[in-house]
Amino acid sequence: MTGELNEAVVAAQAGDEQAFRFLYRSLQPGLLRYLAAMVGADAEDVASETWLQVSRDLPAFTGGEFRAWTVTIARNRAMDHLRRQRRRPSLPVPVQALTDLAGDADTAERAGESIGTEAALALIGTLPPREAEAVLLRAVLGLDADTAGRVLGRRPGAVRTAAHRGLRRLAALMERRAADAPATAADDATPPRPRDARRRQAPHTEPADG
Repeated sequence: MTGELNEAVVAAQAGDEQAFRFLYRSLQPGLLRYLAAMVGADAEDVASETWLQVSRDLPAFTGGEFRAWTVTIARNRAMDHLRRQRRRPSLPVPVQALTDLAGDADTAERAGESIGTEAALALIGTLPPREAEAVLLRAVLGLDADTAGRVLGRRPGAVRTAAHRGLRRLAALMERRAADAPATAADDATPPRPRDARRRQAPHTEPADG
């Protein structure tokens, strides 16, 4: 995929519209999921701003990894948007995205098996922002630690550590939730108290005169 992207970038810089559409189709799904985690319902708008800047600045792109360059633009646009809205990223992420995170497979697999998407959104939001965004970049966008580090302006080792800590926190939260689940299930299994027997008894009727 990297080779195809590089070829498409060169062609798009030369004005090939089909090549630019290929870049868009290749990156937009993951980019939109990442932005949805950052800005929620405004993800489509921020993605549009991102691609406008990409198309404008593409002739000046001098190489490197195009995906990382695009994600950096998207992140900057998201941060600008959040500053305008004066709110912090919500940083939710579907838990199934965690299962493909290299290097933390066991923890991520437990996450995928133990918790549903809606609950994962809430749990990711409780992580420290640095850890949450590291998980997002690596799990949602599939960036390696070196590339994610360039996007965040941090060392690759710091990104790996943040993602690993984030997943470990999630695993601990999930284990705590799993431990609480049996008690909840037992409560749910308790049969309701029967209604007053007199209310269930059929009304007595006198036989009709024959």
